[in-house]
Parts: sequence; structure tokens; C-alpha cells
Amino acid sequence: MLELETGLEGQTSSFGIVRDCIQGLGYNLGGNWDYYKGYFDHILCREAGETIYVRIPFLVTDGELDQYEASILFEKPYIIKHVVHVGLDHDGNSLVDATGFSQFQAPIDKDGKITNKNRWIHAGEVAAQELLDCLCQAKHINYYTA
Repeated sequence: MLELETGLEGQTSSFGIVRDCIQGLGYNLGGNWDYYKGYFDHILCREAGETIYVRIPFLVTDGELDQYEASILFEKPYIIKHVVHVGLDHDGNSLVDATGFSQFQAPIDKDGKITNKNRWIHAGEVAAQELLDCLCQAKHINYYTA
């Protein structure tokens, strides 16, 4: 995991506005969310069973996550790498599509070693800045630079 220094940490917005922005930028609401916290994931690279994401965690400070007007507070974004088994699972217990990759398969390594760290830090910071820019353009986030 590589932590990122971005202008998102500590910013607030409504969940609905953020959801509208992320759809056009390639982000998705990550799994394992609940009504009081969650994270947005954006795939930076997917290759041979390895996926590198920028992950932007958040807390719900008012309302519940399924409400458009729920207020969220962004936490520190980071880069994470998941490594999954690619190929057919012959035990018959998993749902594998024709490519041999199961979207329901647990990662072999949820926090794989990330090489070329500067490249991924830069890519993650760019992706986070795109989200911040979208929110600023929507005028639904107060963004102050020091």
C-alpha cells in the first residue's frame, strides 16, 4: 500500500454529487461498504491477474450512504495492488467466466508488492486530482489550498 498526498483528504461533499462525478472518471463504489463508511476504487492497471487501484476511503458524517444528500468526509487515498489466480478453478465451487477469471474470487494477495512506486504514486495523484477537479467544478466541495 502506498499512501497519497492529495487535496481530497479532509474534504466533504454529498454522496450523490461524488457518485455522479466518479461515474465519468472510471471510479466505482468499492465492495464491503456500509451505511457509514466506504471507498471509491479506480483501476490504474490490470494485467495478468494483477490489478493496481487508487482507493479513496470516506466516512459518512450525516445520513446514510444510500441517500443522495448523505455527507461524506474523504480520508487519505492510497494505492493498492490485488493479485488473483487467473485460470479455471476445477473444484466446481466458483463462478468462472469464459476468460478463466472469476469476479467473485478472493485475491491471492490483497496487498501485493508494488514496484515502480513513483509511477503509481503519480498515477494515483492524477486520478485523485481528476475527482477533486470534478467536485470543484460542480461547486459541491470547498477546496482550499495552503
